[in-house]
Amino acid sequence: MKSLQEEFLEILTNYQGILHKVNLIYFRNKTEREDNFQEIIYQLWKSYPGLQNKNSIGSWIYAVSINTSISKLKKERRIEYREKLPESIDKLDVIEELTFHENLRRLIKAIYNLNEIDKSIMLLYLEEKSYDEIAEIIGLSRSNVGVRINRAKETLKQNLNHLKNGN
Repeated sequence: MKSLQEEFLEILTNYQGILHKVNLIYFRNKTEREDNFQEIIYQLWKSYPGLQNKNSIGSWIYAVSINTSISKLKKERRIEYREKLPESIDKLDVIEELTFHENLRRLIKAIYNLNEIDKSIMLLYLEEKSYDEIAEIIGLSRSNVGVRINRAKETLKQNLNHLKNGN
C-alpha cells in the first residue's frame, strides 16, 4: 500500500503538465513561473489529505493551480515579459517553426490581456474540457461559462487582429 507521500508524488508526476500550462497563461517571467510552480505544489500538498473525490484529480489540480496563480497575481501586480524563440530550430522546418511560434506567441499575448477568470476559462476550453468541467473547476454555472467563452473568443479575435496588424 502506497504512503500518502508516494500517492501525491505519483499524481504530481502524472499531472505536472497542468501546472506548467497554468503558469504559462498567468506568468510571463520564467522566475515567476518557477516560484508559482513551487507554490502550487505546496498548496496541492496542503490540501491533498482532505481531497474527497479522488476521481476528479485533474479538476482539483486545475482549481488549485488557477486559484494559487490568481492569488499570487493579486499580491504582485508587476509583470515583465521578454519573448525569445526556442534555441533549437530544425533548419528544414524553419519557416513552419517560426510561424507556429509566432502564432502561439500572439495567442498567449492575447490571452494575457483577458481578466484572470477568463484566462482560466480559455485555458480549460483550449484543453478541451467540457462546459460542465469548466464550471466545476471555476465555480460558475454552466451557462455562465458558455457566455464567458463566447465573449472571450470575441475579445481574443479582436486582440489577435490588433496584434497581427502590429498595433
